[in-house]
Amino acid sequence: MRLATFTDESSKPRFGIVRGESIVDVVASANALHRAIPATTALEELAGLAERAGLLRPVAGLKFLPPIPDPSKFFCVGKNNRKHREELAANKMLTEVPNEPTGFIKLVSTMSGDGDEVVKPDDITTLDYEPELCYVVGKRAHGVKKADAMEYISGFTLTNDVSAREIQQREVASGSRFWTAKNMPGFAPVGPFILTMDEVADTDNLWVTCDVNGKRRLRANTGDYLYKIADVLEHFSRYVVFEPGDLIAMGAPSGVAVGQPNAAELYLQPGDDMVISFEGLMSLRTRIVAPNGVSKK
Repeated sequence: MRLATFTDESSKPRFGIVRGESIVDVVASANALHRAIPATTALEELAGLAERAGLLRPVAGLKFLPPIPDPSKFFCVGKNNRKHREELAANKMLTEVPNEPTGFIKLVSTMSGDGDEVVKPDDITTLDYEPELCYVVGKRAHGVKKADAMEYISGFTLTNDVSAREIQQREVASGSRFWTAKNMPGFAPVGPFILTMDEVADTDNLWVTCDVNGKRRLRANTGDYLYKIADVLEHFSRYVVFEPGDLIAMGAPSGVAVGQPNAAELYLQPGDDMVISFEGLMSLRTRIVAPNGVSKK
């Protein structure tokens, strides 16, 4: 299934099931069919009933919000790609070579949805993109063993770990964990929907891309992650409790702007239209704007 949180000009956020170019409004459909709002395991049945009853509504004109609007935590794996580590080291943003999974937190308040505008502060000159695989925790996870880890994952989505590189560089030099560089308003686009795990054969073999103004910036495979979700969940759940709906982003691929010889030409600017994608599955669009909301391109 494809699960989404959406709205239109006249409604509060709604929970839906995306079916092609249409969507099932779960609560509205359950009410119209005189059924209880179903648990996750019965959503597919409700979607089928709603479709047969003509209750689907077109996706066109709807606004997709972050699919999990209120996770208790947005956890990010850092330095999880060998080539990206080399990119960071070359730019003084890596001072050690981790021998176990490392992580940091994105503030939930920084999340933005599909098609949202993200402000580039005037004094930030090295705004970068990081398209990532992001897992959704399905049940409370604490002390999880690697062999059982996938039982705790209900689905996945896209996220873009937007990063201010000059701030990241200063924070690393000062000994902190790039807190500010990745937590400015809107710096965590997520969505547009969640794919349940039965929708793909292997999340460790997905092609992720980033295009800016219609030009390809990177294409990488999720198989390049040094640590897989089972490694990550086993490692961190020894002490950290993950709740249903929590997000776990798996880390940046290689090919981001900071690692390129022409990085100055690639950093994001107001007016840039950025689209990250899982090929054949979903795309997430973000528009970069100036603080006054004006696009300069």
